Amino acid sequence: MIDFSTIQFVDIIEFIGTFAFAISGIRLASAKKFDLFGAFVVGLVTAVGGATLRDLLFGVIPFWMDNSIYLWCTLFALVFVMIFHNYLIHLHNTFFAFDSIGLALFVVVGAEKALNLGFDPWVAVAMGTITGSVGGVIRDVLINEIPLIFRKEIYALACVIGGIVFVTLCKYTTLNLVIIEITSATVVIIVRYLAVKYQLSLPILKGEHKKKLPH
Repeated sequence: MIDFSTIQFVDIIEFIGTFAFAISGIRLASAKKFDLFGAFVVGLVTAVGGATLRDLLFGVIPFWMDNSIYLWCTLFALVFVMIFHNYLIHLHNTFFAFDSIGLALFVVVGAEKALNLGFDPWVAVAMGTITGSVGGVIRDVLINEIPLIFRKEIYALACVIGGIVFVTLCKYTTLNLVIIEITSATVVIIVRYLAVKYQLSLPILKGEHKKKLPH
């Protein structure tokens, strides 16, 4: 049985982030007409991919291997999409909403774990970015799409900004940790929203143009 007295707010964040990311992955898998098992796999790797890489870099057992609740969370997300599929399919912003929520919450979890392990602030920002974005990269590769992180849309930069906010508030303020977590996650969501709304993006690296050979 789960000892609810030991559950911290960061655990709740991680669970909600897992659920949100799993839905974003399953939603895209559904659009690609994957079967149920394929959709579950895509949802799972979206939800745990970034955090798994983070934990491997930390040299610790990946978080989902210590607690099966994250597998059940992904299964619940699959059932959720199956039940509300007709409703979700008509919501064009469904993927964006769940992906942004998962992204924001996992940035916080990754950065916080790095600080708790005694790493420097810049490592915490990097780990927050990895935790938030790598799962989406794996998802996009599996569904044969160019990873969102490599497109014009601001994605990883939102993670970096959120991570910097989290580390700064932790290091230089006396705010309650829960407030810092919520604030940092909100910043990520706002940056993503504003970037999409106003079509903000980083400059594109232009390649060399091939010269036409003379006939």
